[in-house]
Order: sequence, then C-alpha cells, then structure tokens
Amino acid sequence: MKPRLVASLAPSLTARAPRLLASIAIGATVILGTAGCSMVSTQATAIGYSPSDGVSVPDSGPLLVRNALIVANEQGTEGNFLAAIVNTTDEAQELQMEYGDGSTVTVRVGPGETVSLGAEDEDPLLLEDLDALPGSMTPIYFQSGEAEGVLQMVPVLDNSLPYLEPFEP
Repeated sequence: MKPRLVASLAPSLTARAPRLLASIAIGATVILGTAGCSMVSTQATAIGYSPSDGVSVPDSGPLLVRNALIVANEQGTEGNFLAAIVNTTDEAQELQMEYGDGSTVTVRVGPGETVSLGAEDEDPLLLEDLDALPGSMTPIYFQSGEAEGVLQMVPVLDNSLPYLEPFEP
C-alpha cells in the first residue's frame, strides 16, 4: 500500500505542465520587459552629430564640409570662416557659399585633397558684411558639383576661448 500512496501523492506530468508553461511565460516577460526596449528604440551610437564647436554640412555635393564655424568680431559685421573641406573625388571641385544678403565666396579643392581653413597652412576665409553676432547661428547655403546644395545654420563664436583668439578678424 505504501507504494500506491506515494504514487498518488506525486504530481503527474499533466499537472506540472501548466506550472512549467507559466514559469516560462513569466521568465520571457521579465527578459523582454527589461531588455526588449532596445529592439524598438533607436541606437544612440548610430545618431550622427557634430562633436565639436562647428557643424558638419550634409548633402552639399561631392565636397564634404566638416566642423564649420565662424569667429566674428564683437559687432558681428565680419568673421573668419573655419572648416575642413574634403574632396573625395578625382577631380578638382569648387564649394560655393552664400551668406547674409547674397554675399558669396568660393573655395577650390584639388582632387583627393582636404583644405583646412584656419589650420597651419591655410588662412581662414574672411566673411565681410556678415551681420551675425557671436553666440548666434547664421544661415549659409553650401553647394558643390552638380548637387542642389543645402542651407545650414552655422555657429558664430567670439574669441573668448583661447584656441579661437587668433581667428578674430
């Protein structure tokens, strides 16, 4: 009789199945609830941004404009444009920039070259009749090659940071 009593007290496989399924469901809910948000949210490291004082200019054509900024005088009437302009093509390209009331400047970049305006061997590009006070953003239209170009807001800084002091016009 004892074997029968023990056998009747042991839960059967069909009685354990609902508990097993419930445990699996709860475990899956906890795992998806704590880590599932990464499946539907944007990955922060994949978001492009400009990690410096200047801005990168998207879609201006074959020339890539990186870290663009202006160091202006106190009145905001003129400023030095600083940027790295990269030509990834095998032909010389020109970057057209329009600012203010229609003033334009052009930078020519040789094939496969990078022009770093304001760096050791390149003077910054003086923008006259700027009308943009330090601390503001000013619109500049950038265009190169056959591309339509793009209007980009560019930061206007003063010379209060030591590394920008030499660039005040």
